[in-house]
Amino acid sequence: MNRAAKTELGTSALFAADGTLLAASKQGEHVVLFKSSDLGRHWSSPIRVNAVPEAISADGENRPKLALAADGALLVAWTHPLAEPYSGAVRLARSTDGGASFSPPLTVHRDRQEITHRFESLIVGGDGRVYLAWIDKRDLERAKREQAAYRGAAIYVAVSNDGGRSFQPEVKVADHSCECCRIAAALDGDGAPLLLFRHVFEPNERDFALAKLGADGTPRSFARATFERWRVDGCPHHGPSLAVAADGTRHAIWFNVVEGEGKTFHGRLHEGRVEGQRIVAGAQASHADIIVGGRRVVLAWKEFDGERTLIRAEISTDGGQSFAPLTLAETTGASDQPRLLSRGEEVFLFWRSENEGMRLIPVRPRDVR
Repeated sequence: MNRAAKTELGTSALFAADGTLLAASKQGEHVVLFKSSDLGRHWSSPIRVNAVPEAISADGENRPKLALAADGALLVAWTHPLAEPYSGAVRLARSTDGGASFSPPLTVHRDRQEITHRFESLIVGGDGRVYLAWIDKRDLERAKREQAAYRGAAIYVAVSNDGGRSFQPEVKVADHSCECCRIAAALDGDGAPLLLFRHVFEPNERDFALAKLGADGTPRSFARATFERWRVDGCPHHGPSLAVAADGTRHAIWFNVVEGEGKTFHGRLHEGRVEGQRIVAGAQASHADIIVGGRRVVLAWKEFDGERTLIRAEISTDGGQSFAPLTLAETTGASDQPRLLSRGEEVFLFWRSENEGMRLIPVRPRDVR
């Protein structure tokens, strides 16, 4: 790849059922899949997901996504930018042979206007249904035609009942979302999908909202989740991360601005309130991720110290009651956002940087300094 292409580093990763590490990113006009059987020390040659070339989004908030369907199929979703600025289509391809080959990609939404359908989030529910959520501007465009007021964009979701082979007509989750912040998705204690996204509350407070989806994608509940009351006339491109513990505790990490200073927060979300909210890091922290497994809770984020970009982290072994800090990685070049992965009880940081490539770094309590 040339240097311009290398700077688009947005990459997702997961462990397959057999322990193979899979990573999806962009190479030219193709989504490509890499495989590693030795925890990222060596990678396969790239496998093209879309045989026919098309434009691909691969920045940090809008990278290709990976998931495993209930029947074991590998699902890859991405945004295909269209000719109009900030427009796109949400695409998905499916593999039944572990990523060796893929079905022709499909556009998951019925609405085919050349408008925003971007920043997709992919998750498989406890019921085996596949849920794809994205930011959508069809309601904003309609409001413009009708000369009506409309704040931000909207969140839509499409549901597949057949493992990603086809999707039901999309449904709206919420009006007035922020325009470019990623949507966090996690399974609640009962296996239903939860979506956490930056919402535009009246008059213009860009806090986060939490929606729980039903089997058809419509929200079973919707509530304000954070209360920093940040008023900003634009999107900060700074989405949240969400993880649910086995006991149903909903852990989240998010960025907001309070009294003019950016801060990253961690807390336990309840509908309409936050429990145990605390500041994790200050203005130099960005694009945090969170993962929960057993009594272990791990947070990770990017932080620039003036010369290097570091991945800072905190780890808890008591369900989030206390945390210890550690530094996991650094680079002096361009880099993607950090991703936390799990394999059984093991937790890893997956991080792609321009100078070092794709790295998988174990996160262990004994590494705490």
